[in-house]
Amino acid sequence: MASNRSDRPEQLEMRTRGALDAVVRAPGSKSITNRALPIAALATGESLLHGALSSDDTEAMLDCLGALGCDVAEDSDTWRVPGQAGRLGAPTERLFARNSGTTIRFLTAAASLAGGPVTLDGDARMRERPIADLTDALSALGAPAEARGAGGCPPVYVAGGGLPGGRAEIDGSRSSQVVSAVLLAAPYAERDVELSLRGDTLVSRPYVDLTLEVMRSFGAEAEWTSAGGLHVRAGQHYTGRSFEIEPDASAAAYPFCAAAIAGGRVRVNGIPSDSIQADLALLPILERMGCRVKRGPDFAEVCRGDEPLQGIDVDMNALPDAALALAVVALFATGPTRIRNVANLRLKETDRLAALQAELRKLGANATAQADSLEIDPGPLRGARIETYADHRMAMAFALAGLRVPGVTIVDPGCAAKTWPGYFSILEQL
Repeated sequence: MASNRSDRPEQLEMRTRGALDAVVRAPGSKSITNRALPIAALATGESLLHGALSSDDTEAMLDCLGALGCDVAEDSDTWRVPGQAGRLGAPTERLFARNSGTTIRFLTAAASLAGGPVTLDGDARMRERPIADLTDALSALGAPAEARGAGGCPPVYVAGGGLPGGRAEIDGSRSSQVVSAVLLAAPYAERDVELSLRGDTLVSRPYVDLTLEVMRSFGAEAEWTSAGGLHVRAGQHYTGRSFEIEPDASAAAYPFCAAAIAGGRVRVNGIPSDSIQADLALLPILERMGCRVKRGPDFAEVCRGDEPLQGIDVDMNALPDAALALAVVALFATGPTRIRNVANLRLKETDRLAALQAELRKLGANATAQADSLEIDPGPLRGARIETYADHRMAMAFALAGLRVPGVTIVDPGCAAKTWPGYFSILEQL
């Protein structure tokens, strides 16, 4: 599993290098792993998850599922999940989701199917991340739930006992995960579930489509309505199965961007050509900046020769996690880059827009964060000690700057274990 925080180095100085020529395989997708786990836990029969990600976030999910009565057996890269046939246990103690947004949101909805009350909590940062959009929707569907922290944040109380279903309006403007959470539990509702989106707004829609795809793989259907909402028919159930988890496109963003920054070629193996993971939309963005992209049946590759990178103006609402790596790529471009429509970055493991502004400026850029955007005007680059704010994506993204800029030191590099425990070893091997 992920390393203990006490074993993690306090800081790491990056090593510069020339053009790359590398083939890597990203770890299993965190987004898919933490969807497949609760779905398999609710299923009838046993599931085998192949290629699942072992990380802090998935460990949080495993611990919480164990407390709900589903003890997953881990055997190398194959996990055995005993399905609970749509009924979870009621734990005697509160579930601790650490700072895993997928864990606390998905299991808040799943907890409506528990035999009794469930309380979910997280670390200090999780208690600053709003979840009332989800508890309001569950309550509207007849499953009493309440965000008991300040500002509609955790801890969360869920009454359990079942999900009656019906119609509900849900606010997906801050996180698509609240929509995915309701969808994951909805096949076990007593009546059909129909969700309408408040203001017809949904951030990161590809992640909801990913949820629908994993649900279908386990035998339950949900569909978009003509009005732009979602409908799930009651009386369905998930069926245990053998399920292959793709390498993580969110993780692959960093080796892709390494090629853009250092030059040369990096290929990431294991990504199907028909994958719908949201962060693969980074590839055409890197093409716009001057890279060359090659796709095969089970790989994606980014190349850059001597041509300079060009700054761009880009809407990254559908793939906000990749915005951090792209912001570091922008340091090496000719001309400014503007990343738009990413207000939800302020609600992640840290306020990522504020953190990006601060750390990009340390490296010599003129960076300005607005309410929902970030502008990066490159300047003469210099080494710096980069704070990561206990945010895995800050650590992984800014490490890339050290491929070209001497003197880049990453504080708390071990926080990358949240989604990619071996990241810095792989980066060193490029």
